[in-house]
Amino acid sequence: MKSTKKLLGERIKEIRKARRLTQSKLAELVDIEQKHVSRIESAKNYPSIDLLEELAVALNVPLMSFFDFTHLENDEVRTASIEEMLKELDEETRKLAYKLIRATIKTLKGD
Repeated sequence: MKSTKKLLGERIKEIRKARRLTQSKLAELVDIEQKHVSRIESAKNYPSIDLLEELAVALNVPLMSFFDFTHLENDEVRTASIEEMLKELDEETRKLAYKLIRATIKTLKGD
């Protein structure tokens, strides 16, 4: 499983690229060196909360969007998450959830 530092760096990079900004341009907008942006994106450094706020303003996104990792998670993490959700259910509800998941997968496959 990826560390939070790695996920945060990937998310910042993803948003920066979606805004069509280079690391140099983003660094200029928040008054830091390009190598600092590189270190954050490659999970070598954590940004301070103040820098995160500046990055959010520069990238025109809510601060919390940096912590939306759901689409970056791998299959292993998603599977573990589903297992955890199922464990929280009582036996009867778990059986129903299983049937719903099975039917949904069957429908998606076109069976």
